[in-house]
Amino acid sequence: MTAASQSPLFIGVDGGGTGCRARIQNAEGLVLGTGIAGPATLRVGIDRSLAEVEKACRAALQEAGLGSDALNWLHAGVGLAGVGRKGALEELMHRPHPFRSVVYVNDATIACIGAHGARDGGIVIVGTGSVGFAVVGGREFRVGGYGFPISDEGSGADIGLHAIRLALRAYDERAIDSSLTRDVMMRFNNDPFEAVAWMDPATATDYATFAPLVMRHADGGDPVARRIVRYAAEQIDELVRRLSECGASRIALLGGLASPMQPWLAPDVQRRLVPIEGDAVDGALELARRTAMEALCPRTVG
Repeated sequence: MTAASQSPLFIGVDGGGTGCRARIQNAEGLVLGTGIAGPATLRVGIDRSLAEVEKACRAALQEAGLGSDALNWLHAGVGLAGVGRKGALEELMHRPHPFRSVVYVNDATIACIGAHGARDGGIVIVGTGSVGFAVVGGREFRVGGYGFPISDEGSGADIGLHAIRLALRAYDERAIDSSLTRDVMMRFNNDPFEAVAWMDPATATDYATFAPLVMRHADGGDPVARRIVRYAAEQIDELVRRLSECGASRIALLGGLASPMQPWLAPDVQRRLVPIEGDAVDGALELARRTAMEALCPRTVG
């Protein structure tokens, strides 16, 4: 079967820092197959990122019962973490690809499109990192999310950093100690120089492993943990309010810390939040469909 005789097929890809997901749909929206692969953020390098994208796509092909050559039938929408870095999109566009058509965007773009069923709206992602993003009237707005430790306020990594910092201060008796600070120090065998040794190679993901501990202690009334979480919630409040100022009337909270963080947000912010309607792969599939339609019906000038 050739691409010319084949009914249009679409594949959406969400390539993030923890993994890559792909999903194939036909023209009627029926899911034919899904696939997963390793991290595809551009921080691992473009070659490795694109290799993981193709790996996830081929896994989806296999589940769909399609041959290995079927990638060239597929219209692809690919969201990758790190596309916003200078020169990244340009380099991606110059790379050969196996698809019938492809569009590359930032992973926040597909998350936003998916969350609101392809309508205008905004998202605030609260996970290892944090970022605010909105699509309003064809324009994209980004707030924060420039990377830990210089940005990503209110994120899991930021929460972990504050917890370790306050635990060390409590160890020096420069600040109050609590069950949280003691638990944090126990992770370093109550030795601040173990924390120093841990810090040197530590990544944002490593810092974020402390966030669940902080949230549990905060929910249990620990004063230091509550101070940290209140500060984090204020940062998320700011992101939501700024997106509202940009014209986003619908805002969804996404990410691993979205659910535990929401009760800590200000009442006016909670009123602006809406449930998500779909995931990032849904958003990527929507972009794949749009790209295919534009190829079939190109705009005329004049």
